[in-house]
Amino acid sequence: MHIRSLKIFCDVVDRRSFSRAADDNDISQSNVSHMVQALEERLGVQLLDRSKRPFELTEEGRRYYDGCRQLVRQYEELEEAVKTLHDAEARRLVVASIYSVGLHHMSAFMQRFGKEHPRAAVRLEYLHPHRVIEEVENEDADLGIVSYPKETDTLTAIPWRSEPMVVVCHPGHRLARETVLELKAVAGESFVAFENGLAPRTAIDRALAQNHAEVNVTLEFDNIETIKRAIEIDAGISILPEPSVRREIAMGSLAKIAIGGDGLFRPLGIVHRRDRPLSELARQFVGLLKADAEFSADLVPASAFQLDEAPA
Repeated sequence: MHIRSLKIFCDVVDRRSFSRAADDNDISQSNVSHMVQALEERLGVQLLDRSKRPFELTEEGRRYYDGCRQLVRQYEELEEAVKTLHDAEARRLVVASIYSVGLHHMSAFMQRFGKEHPRAAVRLEYLHPHRVIEEVENEDADLGIVSYPKETDTLTAIPWRSEPMVVVCHPGHRLARETVLELKAVAGESFVAFENGLAPRTAIDRALAQNHAEVNVTLEFDNIETIKRAIEIDAGISILPEPSVRREIAMGSLAKIAIGGDGLFRPLGIVHRRDRPLSELARQFVGLLKADAEFSADLVPASAFQLDEAPA
């Protein structure tokens, strides 16, 4: 049995998608499906429950995934150790990131970093906020890029940047003609919110309450992309990071309104294990990311790193 097959199985589980795992490994989706089926046939058990959308791991699948993840990590560490005996530049770095950090900018940044470190194996994974934290805590990722980062006994946080939040609505909405408004102006509006338990939801709810702006939450989602799609069909308004809606604003499918007064900001940061010193490659990655002109922004104030909510 090839380590590659085990890695692809882990990628399917991590990405919750056969197609994304296929893209990550530069193979077809059908090949990924065949590999997983071959593993199931070899073991004589079902690893994935495909009757559910998205699929879920069976009890056997969870046990197999946990073991495969350890094997793949150990093999990658072995390869890295052997390579570095010959070339100190041939190193491995895994970065886990929330989707809303900016796919276009991060893609450009990764290309630039790759050119500066051509012999380094650097991989960027996009995951759900809670999965980003789990990957770093489990040492499956060296760095995690999250919003509303929180320092814990296990993790330490490095400030990166803060993003202004804006009111987002359908272009035909009555608020679309405004350029700036106070949060109290959204009182009574239908609102598309983040799911409870996510830090953006807590921060936004707190700001609305402080401004006596009670809204009617009609829909809840765990990611910005789905929230934007709901606003595009005029299901309600929302409050989102300004950089995350720039493409839709330019296309005319969404409208944004700046928040007056002190405004509202989303802090972004980089987390890593407190007991695991950053490698030289990781330090260079963090340094270049903070200095990169594409991501120029004010540093996140230290107070933003003390929220007691789940990161997102």
